[in-house]
Amino acid sequence: MGSHLQIQGDESVLLRVTHSNLKSFSTDVRFSLQLTVEAVKEKMWKKCGTSVNSMGLELYDEMGAKVSELSDNSRPLGFYSPQDGYRLQVIDFDPSSVTSGGWLEDTSLVEKYKISEEAYDKLDGNSVEIISSCTFRRFKGKLAHQNPSAHETKIPDNYVEELCAKIKVGDRCQVEPGEKRGVVKFVGQAEILGPGFWIGVQYDEPLGKHDGMVKGTRFFDCPPLHGAMVRPDKVQVGDYPERDPFEEEEI
Repeated sequence: MGSHLQIQGDESVLLRVTHSNLKSFSTDVRFSLQLTVEAVKEKMWKKCGTSVNSMGLELYDEMGAKVSELSDNSRPLGFYSPQDGYRLQVIDFDPSSVTSGGWLEDTSLVEKYKISEEAYDKLDGNSVEIISSCTFRRFKGKLAHQNPSAHETKIPDNYVEELCAKIKVGDRCQVEPGEKRGVVKFVGQAEILGPGFWIGVQYDEPLGKHDGMVKGTRFFDCPPLHGAMVRPDKVQVGDYPERDPFEEEEI
């Protein structure tokens, strides 16, 4: 028997997407119910890096109960009767995948430079800066060794500063993962959130976590649940107009 769901027009569904290897990967994505399962996999490949041929998809309801496995690539997503708020789990079956091993998320797997407190106390400011620079270079070298194809282009030491110089308040932008679009509302350092530079974004849709106030500090103003503070390397600025929530995607 076929699914009881009748797919009409440009109906769509908003799903929470997670990944079997990336524990911190979680994003809301809107899908047309007319997309085939294969097209959904293509969309997710662009977001999380798992190849289509190595990807499985599982659908869970809001209570965490498994609804179905999206096992037939030729069927439309609507055949499996997803609903807003359901979770779509991406399963990566490739043991050599770029997402496997945990090194994309677990910084404890990255070798760190160690120095005794006594030796550190004897250093001047310039020496500390040199050590930090060397540690960063060793970190880049380790990533390049683990995944050479992803690091063919040399990453400059002032990479973050160069990114921030290209991002200005008022710019339209897209934030990864999830291709979430919005407007840049803040660019600068926010020590209360952590060292380094941060970008404040007002999303077009309620995909954020706040209204521009974080930990008692207001960085910008926006509607509730439209605000986010993200690192500069997650932000791309450019011609990113607001999306039609029912737009068709090419297959």
